[in-house]
Amino acid sequence: MRYGSQVAIGPSLTPTVKIIIIANCAIFVLQQIFGSIVVQFFGLTPALVLFHLYVWQPFTYLFLHAGLGHILFNMLGLWMFGSDLERHWGSNKFLRFFFFTGAGAGLLSVLVHPSSTVPTIGASGAVYGILMAFALLFPDRIIFLAFLPPIRVKYLVMIMGFIAFVLAIGQSGTPIDNIAHLGGMAFAFLYVKGWVSPSSIRESIFRWRMKRLQRRFKVYEGQREKPRPRTTTRPRNRRDDDFWIN
Repeated sequence: MRYGSQVAIGPSLTPTVKIIIIANCAIFVLQQIFGSIVVQFFGLTPALVLFHLYVWQPFTYLFLHAGLGHILFNMLGLWMFGSDLERHWGSNKFLRFFFFTGAGAGLLSVLVHPSSTVPTIGASGAVYGILMAFALLFPDRIIFLAFLPPIRVKYLVMIMGFIAFVLAIGQSGTPIDNIAHLGGMAFAFLYVKGWVSPSSIRESIFRWRMKRLQRRFKVYEGQREKPRPRTTTRPRNRRDDDFWIN
């Protein structure tokens, strides 16, 4: 990868990227020990998310992988592109972005395959989101890949997005889901442009709750009894029928 006038194999590891890589590797080892039960419970299965409320799966599936090549590819992309993003944004914002794009990619997969019982696994949705964000922020960085000529990162991401789109056509749910790849890129685009982010979602929910409270308060105000006007006339003498009928 070329940084200005310098060429380097890749950036140095940043703290959050390092922790995510270690967590992925550790859980991959657990997958080899405990087998498919880990994938069934923590992988992203749309039918379980929608009909059995396995709400943790859009987050936990990011740490499971289908094989050695799968995890190596994802961790390589996380290291090469995620480290610069973490340095640019800071650790907290990068971590929020990682889970935002990863969970968004998973939710899109759930919406496209709502009745699927095939678990989706892998950090690819988040990694594709990192690639998209990197291309938007540093579009003219030059990437050197084996057996390929040097290419600007914006063109590399266009090619990868097109390949994911072609592979996603007619897909009915596989352990490596190209719909999730596209979802990660889409959510990253919205995030970097400032159109959708965790903070904007929280603000929208807060505004909705405030408007709801205001409407309820207005209804309550309208139902309150208006005060009776004060009179200066002398009260009449009470009679037997001078009372409220309940």
